[in-house]
Amino acid sequence: MGLKYKAGLFLIGAVVVIWVSSAEVTQGIFTDYKQPFAVTYLGASLMVVYLPLAFIKDWFYRKLRGCSPKSSKNAESVEESAGLLSSPAKHNVLEVELGTNLTRKDSGIDFSTEPLCVEYAEAHHPKKQERDPTAGEIMKYGFCLAPLWFMTEYLSNAALLRTSVASTTVLSSTSGLFTLFLGVFLGQESLNMAKVVAVFVSMAGVIMTTLGKTWASDESQLTASSGKRSLVGDLFGLLSAMTYGLFTVLLKKFSGEDGERVDVQKLFGYIGLFTLVALWWLVFPLMAFGIEPKFTIPHSVKLDEVVLANGLVGSVLSDYFWALCVVWTTPLVATLGMSLTIPLAMVADMVIHGRHYSTVYILGSSQVFAGFVIANLADRCSKRLGL
Repeated sequence: MGLKYKAGLFLIGAVVVIWVSSAEVTQGIFTDYKQPFAVTYLGASLMVVYLPLAFIKDWFYRKLRGCSPKSSKNAESVEESAGLLSSPAKHNVLEVELGTNLTRKDSGIDFSTEPLCVEYAEAHHPKKQERDPTAGEIMKYGFCLAPLWFMTEYLSNAALLRTSVASTTVLSSTSGLFTLFLGVFLGQESLNMAKVVAVFVSMAGVIMTTLGKTWASDESQLTASSGKRSLVGDLFGLLSAMTYGLFTVLLKKFSGEDGERVDVQKLFGYIGLFTLVALWWLVFPLMAFGIEPKFTIPHSVKLDEVVLANGLVGSVLSDYFWALCVVWTTPLVATLGMSLTIPLAMVADMVIHGRHYSTVYILGSSQVFAGFVIANLADRCSKRLGL
């Protein structure tokens, strides 16, 4: 378990806390401002701030490299040495020279047919891995992922408008199942028995929390917060889990094994730019089909500040941290890690709102956590048990 993997697990915990807090704030916003599209569009568009930050970072690194002439000279000498063996023409010259010299020996063995230099080059200088994407390709990745990410965020916010935070959180946690099978299909996850067990343990926990009962000492509080369940809201939550799973797998595919193929800041910056420029018009068909209420702007400065702050923390910061979780761990671990929002939301409600939960609900939340642990130990368990 490398340093990046451990850092990814730490960020998962941070993101879980931010997401639960943001979900509560978002639902509070919807009591006065029922505009899931506006909240989603603002949050996703604000990610464009990562673009100038990424370019400033690149400029700063170039300045640092430019101020170190010794390191640049060493880099040039290394490149020249590598080029000696990487050039096909020079390989051929060396093969001929080495071959002719060896055949002049009276050893009785002809070494001229063995490309010794090539074998040495392959042994000590293995073929370069797949090249890193260019700036234009990173932009294309961002533009391809932007509609998918916007859809995920919008469906989640639309679910929060129509149903409770607990219900939305539970349904979003089913994304682990979609992440596993999509990851296997696209070659980003290896399928073994331990991972299958982790997913189904987590899914069983989600089902148990759905069936489990909750109640509060103040029944009016219960009705206000979790009584307004809606089939449409649950459907939106499930669709959000599906698009979330697909986005997670594609993000890992574009970012590479350790997340070093692309600059995640630039990638999310382009997602924000594409959302800002190209997705604003979606509000009109959504209003035409009755999915989105008539568009209005916030009616108070205080509400403006809350929406903006929630977008910066709940979307810009947490989504970037979550992307690092995906590329530093695995899509499945990151997705099941987000399932920890269920027990966290349960504990928060018990402490803040005095809510009580049935034994089935508590056991289900425990199983969600157990699924997360099993997913982290999946490869090690499979090797030991021979699964």
